[in-house]
Amino acid sequence: MALGAAILWWMYRGFDWASLRLAFTSGIDWTWMWLSFPFGILAQVFRGLRWRQVLRPLGYRPRVSTSINAVFLSYASSLVVPRSGEVLRCGVLKRYDGVSFSRGVGTVVTERVVDMLMIGLLSAVVFVFQIPVFLDFFARTGVSIGGFLSQFTATGWLVTILSLLLIVATGVALLRRYELFARTRSLIDELVQGLLSIRHVDGLGLFLFYSVAIWVCYFLHFYLTFFCFASTAGLGMDVAMVAFVVGTFAVLVPTPNGAGPWHFAVKTVLMLNGVAGDDGALFALIVHTVQTLLVAVLGLWAVVALGMTRKLKVEITK
Repeated sequence: MALGAAILWWMYRGFDWASLRLAFTSGIDWTWMWLSFPFGILAQVFRGLRWRQVLRPLGYRPRVSTSINAVFLSYASSLVVPRSGEVLRCGVLKRYDGVSFSRGVGTVVTERVVDMLMIGLLSAVVFVFQIPVFLDFFARTGVSIGGFLSQFTATGWLVTILSLLLIVATGVALLRRYELFARTRSLIDELVQGLLSIRHVDGLGLFLFYSVAIWVCYFLHFYLTFFCFASTAGLGMDVAMVAFVVGTFAVLVPTPNGAGPWHFAVKTVLMLNGVAGDDGALFALIVHTVQTLLVAVLGLWAVVALGMTRKLKVEITK
């Protein structure tokens, strides 16, 4: 949270806040913002349905409502503690539908692997068609993997490698000392079962549909907001796709909902396409704030809905 706040302060330290009040009162076409909401909700609904489908080969059949509400709650909780939602949603299914926690975590990892493949494929396609834009972005932001690695001296590499080896050796020693190997092995086995559940998923076509639909909805949730602002309404879908991909990688930085890094990434892409700096900053601030509020509202809905959900004692069918 401190990191996100620091980046936001740095980005908006000279921002004209009067333009924000003007934008909210008369500078935004809110119709497009409202039209983007169903896609933001659908993305999470499809994720809940896909997760339920992945759990079925393991013998679990959680209720549709519980699966979806668990996803709603997971995204909302990650606003407070980044990445906590992935663990929380597994706990929700264990509490209400009796799904093994460790196997649930395994399926979540499987989902993330699939998502990485999807965003990797999307990034590759966008990169090929937008190479000049990406190169300009890297040059202006100073992002260079080669330049970063070149700062390491031979001593730096040695210290880094030794530190990693020490961490691994310490972990192994602690596990042996406290005789946790048996439990760890059991946990790992269940995680692996969750990971491999995709091999036996019922209806591979439906699984692929959910996987594609999730990211299509994410993109439309973002793209439709371009038409809310005069400064971005004229930009094409290709620009929105570049901003979407760059912003997706930016949210990997552990700040609440990517606050800070996402603003910086999207603003930079917009500026590279002729949008004034203040207009780009205004777009990023409003869109991120409104979409974050939507995530929070869905989380509150999930809390209420789960509070009225009856717990089930589910037996494994496999």
